[in-house]
Amino acid sequence: DIDLSQAFAWRNYQLLRSGGSAGIVLPRSVLAGSGTIKWREEVLDHAKLAQLTLLINSRYWIFPVHPQYNIGLVVVSRASSDEVILKGPFTSYERFAAGRDQSVRIKTSVFKSWSSTYAFPRLPSEASVDVFLQLRSHPRLDSDDGFEFRPVAELHTTADKRFYDFDLKDPKGDVRVLGGKSFEIWNPDFGQPYAYAYSDQVIPYLEGKLRNQRNNRRSAFYGLTDEQLTPRPWERARIAFRDVARSNDTRTTKVALIPPGSLLVHKAPYLLRQQGTALDEAYLLGVLSSIPFDWYARRYVELDLTFELLNPMPVPRPVADDPLRLRVIEIAGRLAAVDDRFGAWATAVRVPVGSVTDQEEKDDMICELDALVALLYGLSEAQFRHVFETFHVGWNYEARLAVSLKHFEYWGTRL
Repeated sequence: DIDLSQAFAWRNYQLLRSGGSAGIVLPRSVLAGSGTIKWREEVLDHAKLAQLTLLINSRYWIFPVHPQYNIGLVVVSRASSDEVILKGPFTSYERFAAGRDQSVRIKTSVFKSWSSTYAFPRLPSEASVDVFLQLRSHPRLDSDDGFEFRPVAELHTTADKRFYDFDLKDPKGDVRVLGGKSFEIWNPDFGQPYAYAYSDQVIPYLEGKLRNQRNNRRSAFYGLTDEQLTPRPWERARIAFRDVARSNDTRTTKVALIPPGSLLVHKAPYLLRQQGTALDEAYLLGVLSSIPFDWYARRYVELDLTFELLNPMPVPRPVADDPLRLRVIEIAGRLAAVDDRFGAWATAVRVPVGSVTDQEEKDDMICELDALVALLYGLSEAQFRHVFETFHVGWNYEARLAVSLKHFEYWGTRL
């Protein structure tokens, strides 16, 4: 599919003479997507992307396109400059008019170190820079520091369509195939399955696919032993996430622990545990489900939580007996093990099954989890407040923040 915005960005850059500048309007996909990595690298290395003003098309105040699209007002210059200037995001003309003279200035060399793809994050204010840098001071998600997980797509909605039974009311297939809308945070049964599949057809196909992937150096399965792949990924509980994600939704990173025996389409990839234990899996699930991690994800995600965006996202790696880590494991394990389908996983995580039945208790545990993860990232109380204040425009966060701060203070005094 030809993306004309990429050609538009390249041609405007190519037309610049020495000392010249261009002001162009671009979709944010050009500023963060995989198709324009080379353009961003070229502009930052050999010219200068001097200024970016980010606009959010709320209520169609800019263009008659999707009301949540992000649009960049970009100044590209061949003049000398050693910094990138970021403004916004602005959700209305009134906000734009009031804040157009406020900016975040970052040394180009520092900016380039933030991401291997040179993607432009959304930083709501100058205070956001300190929070952003504190979060990203931790190892990447795909690091092998202590444990290692890699995102994997299992089945494709189109290429593997022959296996699917779409009659959800009276399915003949005996295996559930889940899509992104099938689950929600702490709820593996949020929506209907994408389809059903016939196990006698799809399992042999997946076995053959697995054999091929183990011999492919580019595959997440490369080099894994029979012991590591027994039981098979689809026979275990595992973390899945929604591929379709927007930074302006109430949540961007939507993950859930999926029960054994379910299959997943590519719009609901899962995290393959290459190294580590179920305890590490519970810990990672807790971090990915938290507001601090989601705040970071919202700096980069536009329409999709792609592998190339997810892999570099930071995840704290505390020592195994860290009390904060142990408490994250306990909370995430109890919230995820909703019934007996997760019995084997819950046993490995050392938590009871179906132990969280009261909504008030569940809400309190989720607030505590946010506080624990914030402390693991090393955020100060002021930075933790900033995360909530800038997380989502117009959301009512005060009550949740107040409870989270109580847990933040309690655990902070125990360190």
